[in-house]
Amino acid sequence: MSTKIQRLEARVIASFGRNFIAQCLESGNQYRCYTRGKRTDVAVGDYVQLSPQGDEQAAIEKIHVRRNLLYRSDNQRSKRFAANIDGLFFVVAPAPDFSMDLAGRAFIAAKNAGVAMQILLNKADLPAAQAAKIKLQPLQALGIPILTTSIHDPQRMEDTLRPLLMDRTVLLLGQSAMGKSSILNVLIPDAQAQTREHSQALGAGRHTTTDTRLYALADQSGYLIDSPGFQAFGLAHLEREELLLGFPDLHEAMQNCQFYNCTHRHEPNCGVLKALENEHIDEGRYQLYTRIMAEYDARPRY
Repeated sequence: MSTKIQRLEARVIASFGRNFIAQCLESGNQYRCYTRGKRTDVAVGDYVQLSPQGDEQAAIEKIHVRRNLLYRSDNQRSKRFAANIDGLFFVVAPAPDFSMDLAGRAFIAAKNAGVAMQILLNKADLPAAQAAKIKLQPLQALGIPILTTSIHDPQRMEDTLRPLLMDRTVLLLGQSAMGKSSILNVLIPDAQAQTREHSQALGAGRHTTTDTRLYALADQSGYLIDSPGFQAFGLAHLEREELLLGFPDLHEAMQNCQFYNCTHRHEPNCGVLKALENEHIDEGRYQLYTRIMAEYDARPRY
């Protein structure tokens, strides 16, 4: 007599290496999960099908079709940030200095994933905050909202950000030392307790600085995914036309080039170079374009 194999629908809420925690959508129970074979393409935020292997463990049998996946990649490896997200909070701060290059790359990745990006200028109480706002103007000109936050005014931070999480899953992303943890702790007061529980369940101890976790607001009205800080953002998974989606500020000038296959870097009668010369295009944005296209040209072709 055959025994029916139990299947549960769940969402992945934490990852650490090849270990995962998934929460059952129906019961809320959490399972320490592993994948079959050598499969490693699970991301926090994924909706999955589990087969329980006891009360606390389960195998991930299937990853359901994703609405989107935000990740970075170079020619050797990729790093998945999160799947099935509705928005991206990209955190910057006046000190230490933040990278416009990384913010611009995050925007390109978000644009291709169909995810709306908002920039959180954290530590907005610092004297250098005004200079940081000026530095961010080229991104603000693209229509990216710039929101200011400070740990010294937690109520204002919560009032500003909490409505943006209602019925949504938002990824918190940024360089190291931008103050992401302070934002997380204001929005999710029991985040540290949840982190300890996840770490114990995964058997990861306290060495969990490279993991990603999904946290629910206290009233379950929204979700925030915290991902480790980073210092590089490769876009090797995107093709040329996809990369260009992240430069809407160059599109109009590109229509004025003499050659249809203009690279906008050295050709005569290039609309982009002419717009740059006339200061209709931001110099920093153009330099980011040239760096990204040089990386694209340098990719190995097989």
